[in-house]
Amino acid sequence: MRWLTGWSTGAPRAGTPAHEALATVTPIAARPLWTGPNPLWAVGDWRPEEIRLVTLRPGAPAAVSTGPATPDPVEDTPATTRLAVLGHCGATDAELAAGLAAARGGAVRHLTAWPGSYTVVLRTGTRSTLLLTDLAGAQPVFHTPWAGGTAYATAALPLADLVGAALDTGYLAARLACPESPEALGTGTPYLGVQRVPPGHVLAIRGGRPYLDAYDEPPGAEQPRDEAPAIRELTRALLESVRSRVRATAPVGGPAGRARLGVDLSYGTASATVALLAAAVPLPPVPTGAGAVGAAGAGAAPRAASTRSGAVKGSWVREAAQGPSAPEQLAAVTLGETEPPTTLALAPDTPRLRHTVLDPGPDTLPYAVLRADPQSGPLTDEPGPELVAAARAEARFDAGGTDHLTGYGARQVLDGHPARLADLIRAGRPRELLPPVAALAGADRAAAGVLAGALRTPLTVVRAAHRLSRVRYAEALDEAAAKLTARHVPDGAGTAGDRSAVDLAWCVPGPAARWLSDEALSSVALRLRLAARKPAPEEHPGAHRARHALHRQAHSYRTLVHAAERPGQRLHAPFLDNQVVRAARLLPDDVRLQPGARHALLHAVLTGAGRTDLPPDWGRGPRPDRTAPTRAGLRLAADGLAELFDAPLLAEAGLIDLPAVRAGLAQSADPAAPLSPAALAGLADLVSTELWLRRLRARRHGACWTGLPRPHLPALVP
Repeated sequence: MRWLTGWSTGAPRAGTPAHEALATVTPIAARPLWTGPNPLWAVGDWRPEEIRLVTLRPGAPAAVSTGPATPDPVEDTPATTRLAVLGHCGATDAELAAGLAAARGGAVRHLTAWPGSYTVVLRTGTRSTLLLTDLAGAQPVFHTPWAGGTAYATAALPLADLVGAALDTGYLAARLACPESPEALGTGTPYLGVQRVPPGHVLAIRGGRPYLDAYDEPPGAEQPRDEAPAIRELTRALLESVRSRVRATAPVGGPAGRARLGVDLSYGTASATVALLAAAVPLPPVPTGAGAVGAAGAGAAPRAASTRSGAVKGSWVREAAQGPSAPEQLAAVTLGETEPPTTLALAPDTPRLRHTVLDPGPDTLPYAVLRADPQSGPLTDEPGPELVAAARAEARFDAGGTDHLTGYGARQVLDGHPARLADLIRAGRPRELLPPVAALAGADRAAAGVLAGALRTPLTVVRAAHRLSRVRYAEALDEAAAKLTARHVPDGAGTAGDRSAVDLAWCVPGPAARWLSDEALSSVALRLRLAARKPAPEEHPGAHRARHALHRQAHSYRTLVHAAERPGQRLHAPFLDNQVVRAARLLPDDVRLQPGARHALLHAVLTGAGRTDLPPDWGRGPRPDRTAPTRAGLRLAADGLAELFDAPLLAEAGLIDLPAVRAGLAQSADPAAPLSPAALAGLADLVSTELWLRRLRARRHGACWTGLPRPHLPALVP
């Protein structure tokens, strides 16, 4: 795990406990980026080019440094401004210097407009520190009161270690019951007293006190463009995000035969789009001897004066024609397919894609961790279903490169959430409901083979959309709380129209809610009722639901990175970059809600990038049963699951109805028993949370810091 940490205090008096703590406490194995009363450290597996610092002092030009440079011995003055950009950032040194100069006047939004995924820390003078989160939530920031000021980090677990925080079982209950509901989750974390900064916000710490403010436009401020210019902007943003990563690929060593760059190549059109875009960008040259350099000491590829290009049309032909050499091939990884998917029939015609098909053996199935030592895996910042699927992801990433590009987040960034149908009605455009509703009816008719379901679908969906467009926010939350306590939890069964109608609500219970205890459901319902007394969001319900679905996906991706990324390796999700998220906001709602919208949009992106040989039905081929590996993994792990829930910590904390959970696990082990995709997702949430609790308990005596007094550790489960 890589993380960034520091604190800002109000200058405690000498001799006080706060002053002594500031003088002695430091993170273990940390690299100081700047020192003084408001220090900043980088901890973990950082590449040199992932740490970029800019310092601006009166009367001197901005000084830009890359890598863990020795902290500046010159004492800061109230007029000194410092900027730290950590992660993958495609900005040039000149752009960083210009951005810092502009930020001195108080404008910070432009610091989030560069390609890539990164964390920004801005220090003005000696008493003010600002941290900016990204729009999706893949680069979060956390904070907690400490030593008379505020400590912050890009991971919650180190802050919990710092203050000896107990477990917040109320947050875990909300995470299981309503994982996409900000009304239930709030800004909390699994640790009491450790708070999350919402995506798209800036954490300002002045005199040791934290303040939160949104740096992005208010909801609805960005007016959607017409379809053609919006797609051009999406093409430019996505192409720039992929290019910046390919051109900055670190020439690090690794296992024999491993490529420098890997890409996912599956049935998903998102990963295929990223793979094809990456195949058109030449890799940077490898410095002499770089292949023998380890990840910790690898040098960055030479940074060009400008790695950004506004060119879109014809870029594929211009760059791919440069003729890649064999070492520049990209490892395109597919798990579980013996032939290249129909969707990706063009992959063999792309010379730079070296297609690798992995055998989906028992060790790559979900829940494989339960057949070994469940506590031996990495402890992630938060629980998530990615813990039970980590072995499957590791197999793909290991067969890829030292940098591996994925398509995570494309569905949430590009697709139209079903709740957006209500937004069309609110905007006075009910006729635009016809194509998506007709598509749902067609899907139900094809699945059921009868006309009855298809005839019922339009009425069900349109009625739910009209209701959501009219219902008051407070009434919707009170109703959701009542349904939760009454255990009216959707099971995910029924037709596609039925499932879309369920999603047409301000708050929808998660798939694990059916197995929670009455006490846990009551506590979450209370959170919803309290939230109903607060002001309603400014945005429409569809935009609100879509934004928080994106946040949940970004959190899941971050958990996957913590669970599956190896030291020296980097996983990338270009669709979660700020500039791609902003570009997707410009797409009209009716375009997003068209049948097959995501495939059509990605087809247009590749066409705009110069890939004009795509077949008309690209992305619309048959897809495998994505639940089959999960069912197989559950059956093989039946004994491990029974042992895991023999005396679970979830039951000790009063979070689950243990007999119901055991009955669900027994049903999952029966090949003949029907289990909906929602039920499978709910079991994954429960099992991964239990795994996470056991790993957390196993390391409770560990710490991320030196110089702390021996803490009194509270019980894991109060």
